[in-house]
Amino acid sequence: MYEKIILVTRKTRLEGLVERFNTKAQARFYINQSAKQQGNNTDAFAFYEREHDTYYASVEKLLMSLEPLAKVQSLERSFLPNFLFAPTDLIVTIGIDGLVVNTAKYLNGQPIIAVNPDPKHVDGILLPFNVTTAPTAARQLLSGAGRVTPITMAEAKLNDGQTLFAFNDLFVGVRTHVSARYRIQWGQQAENHSSSGLIVSTGAGSTGWLSSMFNMANGMVKAFGQEDVSGAVAAPRLGWDTDRLLFVVREPFISKTSGAGIVCGAITPQTPLVLESQMPEGGVIFSDGVEADYLQFNSGAIATIGIAGKKTNLVVA
Repeated sequence: MYEKIILVTRKTRLEGLVERFNTKAQARFYINQSAKQQGNNTDAFAFYEREHDTYYASVEKLLMSLEPLAKVQSLERSFLPNFLFAPTDLIVTIGIDGLVVNTAKYLNGQPIIAVNPDPKHVDGILLPFNVTTAPTAARQLLSGAGRVTPITMAEAKLNDGQTLFAFNDLFVGVRTHVSARYRIQWGQQAENHSSSGLIVSTGAGSTGWLSSMFNMANGMVKAFGQEDVSGAVAAPRLGWDTDRLLFVVREPFISKTSGAGIVCGAITPQTPLVLESQMPEGGVIFSDGVEADYLQFNSGAIATIGIAGKKTNLVVA
């Protein structure tokens, strides 16, 4: 079934620091000086070095275990938007949960074996394998066995044919802190909005950005609500394979030309969310926190947001 293994990696924080400060020595000086200003006289930079060394030791061990099984191609995360995955590719990611999220939206049904490079320090909700168990999972899939769990994704489709997928969530709004203006239609309801944009969450992403909206709402009710208000509104927990999305409008403003009658709801196959941009410039739609990979959402653009026709197939132990 699969002819090649694509091993997706990510840059470490140490590599990010070196890119920022040009050299490792300059990065070390900056980090340690900042630590000393806080009263920490230890080598704070050593933490980044240990993390870096642990990660690449895991990558090397995993690579050596996979190479006897099939042809392996390594791919760093920043190249994902421009990489064309083949239907016969088997995907292996090694990194934090975010790497699985970033990779998933560029796939079309190919299974993902998600590997935790450092189980002692990385929680890894989406990472059922380590460098020792992952080769066994790859071997099973290459032989036609293995188990996967389908994960529902969101899709934003523009009226010009462009699409964007999301594993966790979609953001629709503007790049800056000015108000996003658009017409929202959900089922039989429709109105004009002036807001900070809106969040559309999948089941997998419902414990992330979406939950922060509920934290804010509950905090405001606690601080400013009536005395007889008791309890808190719990953030909905959706199954990862649920064909249902949730949306929340951020900070809707009521004026003579904008309303706040539609602030949250569920998106189903029967009730997609339709947004028509009223922004001359600066409007964007991006997914999973990756602002560099976005759709322009300016005046004339109409986005239909619903459940994606494809699912992420996450390999399970």
